[in-house]
Amino acid sequence: MMGILTGEEGDPVALENAVARGQVILVCEHASRLLPASLGTLGLSEEALASHIAWDPGALAVSRLMAESLDATLLYQRFSRLVYDCNRPPDSPAAMPEKSEVFDVPGNAGLDQAARDARTEALYLPFREMLSRLVRERIAAGRTPVIVTMHSFTPVYFGRQRAVEIGILHDADTRLADAMLAEADADGRYDARRNEPYGPEDGVTHTLREHGLSNGVPNVMIEVRNDLIRDEVGQEVVAGYLAGLLSRSLPVA
Repeated sequence: MMGILTGEEGDPVALENAVARGQVILVCEHASRLLPASLGTLGLSEEALASHIAWDPGALAVSRLMAESLDATLLYQRFSRLVYDCNRPPDSPAAMPEKSEVFDVPGNAGLDQAARDARTEALYLPFREMLSRLVRERIAAGRTPVIVTMHSFTPVYFGRQRAVEIGILHDADTRLADAMLAEADADGRYDARRNEPYGPEDGVTHTLREHGLSNGVPNVMIEVRNDLIRDEVGQEVVAGYLAGLLSRSLPVA
């Protein structure tokens, strides 16, 4: 079977500021809407490919600003989550969704095991291994990392308006989320809520479980409503707020 990625398309995972001095490792699984040339458009319109189903608009820009402010390392997936959603394990139907919100994804319909394995090997495994290695190296060096995954969400979902502006999500380890929510409540600047608009029951904490819980290191997932970060000014404002929120919430016991 022909490979998913060509040599010209480069590595599926990008790492920025690898030698950062800060505790935080920022992870952006849905950073890009880029599709591998070998898969064409997956049968989707340009409208669909520009929408939230293909990526998390603004998430990478905010992550980069936060990485600069916090002197943090940033790791992100360079290809669309429609090809492989790196916040899902290979056996999850959501890893290569046949339908996303209101859009059918023809190029993901009826994938056989060989096709699923090819995408897993091309996109997910390099992403997982790079993050796993980074965490192991920090722990071995006596530098306990803090894993922060960055996402954005739509203001309207299936016709319903979402009032929440910033979601602070966690799985079984609530330490960092608790501290951040306490700071956000005291600040009152944004409508920040625990495990909204998604939570562990939606399967969104895979990265936290795989790399945070398994290593006993502090971890949290941040969701930002994407109308707040649609332009550079909004991205700078939200990134500054979140970097401050994180800074005031660390270290976590």
